[in-house]
Amino acid sequence: MVGKENLRTEDLNLCFEKLMMLAAAAGGDGIDVGAKGVKMDGGVIAGWKDIPMELLLQIISLVDDRTVIVASGVCCGWRDAICFGLTHLSLSWCKKNMNNLVLSLAPKFAKLQTLILRQDKPQLADDAVETIASYCHDLQVLDLRKSSKLSDLSLYALAHGCPDLVKLNISGCTAFSDTALAYLASYCRKLKVLNLCSCVKAASDTALQAIGQYCNSLQSVNLGWCENVSDVGVMSLAYGCRDLRTLDLCGCVLITDDSVIAMANMCPHLRSLGLYYCQNITDRAMYSLAHSCIKHKPTKWGTTGKGKNDDDGLRTLNISQCTALTPPAVQAVCDSFPALHTCSGRHSLIMSGCLNLMSVHCACAVQAHRAPSAFPYPAH
Repeated sequence: MVGKENLRTEDLNLCFEKLMMLAAAAGGDGIDVGAKGVKMDGGVIAGWKDIPMELLLQIISLVDDRTVIVASGVCCGWRDAICFGLTHLSLSWCKKNMNNLVLSLAPKFAKLQTLILRQDKPQLADDAVETIASYCHDLQVLDLRKSSKLSDLSLYALAHGCPDLVKLNISGCTAFSDTALAYLASYCRKLKVLNLCSCVKAASDTALQAIGQYCNSLQSVNLGWCENVSDVGVMSLAYGCRDLRTLDLCGCVLITDDSVIAMANMCPHLRSLGLYYCQNITDRAMYSLAHSCIKHKPTKWGTTGKGKNDDDGLRTLNISQCTALTPPAVQAVCDSFPALHTCSGRHSLIMSGCLNLMSVHCACAVQAHRAPSAFPYPAH
């Protein structure tokens, strides 16, 4: 069993051989794997007990997470070295008993900064997340995608135990409430990336108002298919999170032009906006985005010292199924942001299901269409 010190000798030898081969493959100077062991500048490593801790940590950084877990059970020395040095871990490969594995490992790997626990089928329970929050206080990145068995207890635990969270993915965690999410936001104020896709109960206007109030450093928010979100919640984000770069509102059927106008006016760094199936969006929102390009354009007196280029403003805009939009309004947006493309291979202005927008083209698409006419006759 992982974590026990009575592993079979052959298991330890196999682990040792795998680690040593990886060390040699990594190009370690002075390392030579031979029949009698591993020759190094400082001597010969004949077995797993002889590996210096510095070399062990270097090798651990190269192997897969399963091997890391096995190596942590070899002996007390290895366990202590790995537990102290390991900062990133993914258990997404675990298809069964992930909850028990987390309960076993979290107390040992207390220095973790990144923990990926994605699941195809929900396995995690609240006790696992509570254990993480009790021991992994340095955690900055946590992925709990599709953990639909978790309740509000998990968010309350994270709020108190992991206040330094920067990136949190709870997409598909359908049991969380907006009260618990708002509570988390009030404690985890360093959040920059928040994925709430399909969190219909948690992602309410009330929760978004709390997020806008407390999480002012947010740069990316996914609210896909959070059908209870309205302009009130999105506008709270716009006014409270001025550094927003990415916002996905696909399937947020209640939002109107007011949400987009608030983003255009208040979030000068917005680079990606998803409005798929937001059928209340009209030309008014598009002209607001186009106008924001002029409003936020740096001047010669600006602090950025840069003029307009392809990296300024929107780079991705999804208006698929926004059937109320007209070609002139969308063309105005496309003309305002050079990074928006309709040409083949570079689609960043996505308009699926909008047959009335087929006349909208980016500048390079128009140039590509005109290029053949520059040489009307074949060369001889």
